[in-house]
Amino acid sequence: EELVRDKVLVTEWVDGTRLDQDASPDVPRLCGVAINAYLTMLLDTGVLHCDPHLGNLLRTTDGRLCILDWGMTLDVPKDLQYALLEFIAHINVEDYDAIPQDFINLGFSPPDVTAERLQSSGITEGLSFAFRQLAAGGGPTKIQERVKAEFKDRYGSDLSDEELRDAAQSEMKERMEAQLASEGVDVKGVTNIMEEMSKRNRELFTLPPYVLYLARAFSTLEGIGLGLDDNYSIIQECYPYLASRLFTDRNPRAKKALRAMLGLREEDEASSTTDPKSALALVQQATRAAASAEDAGKKEGLSPAKLVEMTEGFASYTSSTTDVDEVGKGQAKAVAEFSKLFLDPRGSTLQDILIDETAKYGDAMARRALRAALVNNPAARATSTILRGPKQLLGDNDSFFPSPLKSLLIDRPAGLPDMIESLVASTEEDDRIIATIEELRNAVGPMVTDGIASGSLTSSSQADGEESTSSQENNNVLSTVTDFLSDEEARATITEQIPGVLALSRRMGAGLLRRAAYRTKQAHDLPEETRKQLTDFNTALAEAIEPELVLEEE
Repeated sequence: EELVRDKVLVTEWVDGTRLDQDASPDVPRLCGVAINAYLTMLLDTGVLHCDPHLGNLLRTTDGRLCILDWGMTLDVPKDLQYALLEFIAHINVEDYDAIPQDFINLGFSPPDVTAERLQSSGITEGLSFAFRQLAAGGGPTKIQERVKAEFKDRYGSDLSDEELRDAAQSEMKERMEAQLASEGVDVKGVTNIMEEMSKRNRELFTLPPYVLYLARAFSTLEGIGLGLDDNYSIIQECYPYLASRLFTDRNPRAKKALRAMLGLREEDEASSTTDPKSALALVQQATRAAASAEDAGKKEGLSPAKLVEMTEGFASYTSSTTDVDEVGKGQAKAVAEFSKLFLDPRGSTLQDILIDETAKYGDAMARRALRAALVNNPAARATSTILRGPKQLLGDNDSFFPSPLKSLLIDRPAGLPDMIESLVASTEEDDRIIATIEELRNAVGPMVTDGIASGSLTSSSQADGEESTSSQENNNVLSTVTDFLSDEEARATITEQIPGVLALSRRMGAGLLRRAAYRTKQAHDLPEETRKQLTDFNTALAEAIEPELVLEEE
């Protein structure tokens, strides 16, 4: 430090081997560490090492990663960090409507370009295709093979490579013509469609300088990964860090990105006001056509599979950034960190989501039980018949009853069954949340039961009959619960979390009361004054038990 000056960088000598030339068995793990390190620099510390060529990445003699030559770095402001997080989250869940605004936030478009204009350019369709190919891994060679296979399925398996290119270019030209026509351009008057589209795209898109540094850094890391595994996917390698970051970041923008990743999308007010017959709406519909088959089976709301996937990603990141050892402390650390996150007395985005889903589930199951007891069983039906009987018997011949007496003895009893049925009626949201919890139970349950039976708590995704070995790495959070509980340090960690358990219990109770308040507010069959009093009572009680926490930007 004494020798370093503004224009002179002095570093110590480090003994090690180039990462791409080292034959040690832990090199794949160190590649993962390198990915996590660069993602941390990019999205956390805000200072990115911009010269990660192969000679600057070493495996030290004691098995650690060393990054050399910090003479070229890039400052990454907070706003850009969160813009990148949002973009990655939207790409991951194929939320194409959000991508145009992401492009603006990332500086890919001039300030005067609107999200609507970007949307109509068709950029989302091209991006979705590109990222699906990158996520599948394998680098340029495998991507080329997959693209060729897709073209054969689309245009004909008997076509030659040249004929496939001509067919793809012809379809691209047709889409460009359709886009120009939707913008009011006389296509017949345009002599060169490709040139016209290129001109328009230059007006819409620009390449920020930081992108070149990012591309250089991550292409180098991808090259090392592909040298170790022909199917290596740098997109998938980034996922554990992303899961950890979104689980732990309390910034509102990170919270929104996490909700998007888990399938809990925010209401898009802009889309609701779009004219369905407008050119923009038609383009939006076209950009989703390629993924319509995949989306057909998807449902709105929390995705249990994505939650389990992100939980395992969190465990993988935590384990890989823990000190190297041979006794599984990395996995134990992952379980400990997840418990701290879930039981944080201050609350967290993950807590908010799980409490909200639990409250919805409790409400749905309570309504289902009440419906079975008060509506669907024979005694309830018989009671309903009795209560409705006088009104049905009298029909229109009830004029001899004084109005107050008629209301008290006939109308109110007759309307009571309908009111009860309305209050406990099942909704689409009830069915969705019950199905979601059952799906989550089915996803997590086999991991636990199979693990208890085998004594290893391994993931159920392993092939049947496959034998687990003590050296096999398992990135599932549940995979080391037994070892975690047997560790003295882990037990101390659990003791430290007792206040968090109490706080979580209070928040759970408050969540159920707030859900009850919401349901009461929607019960329009109740008298307005009664509905307001019950809503206010439940809300006040919830606030008394646990005031709502507001996640503030840090």
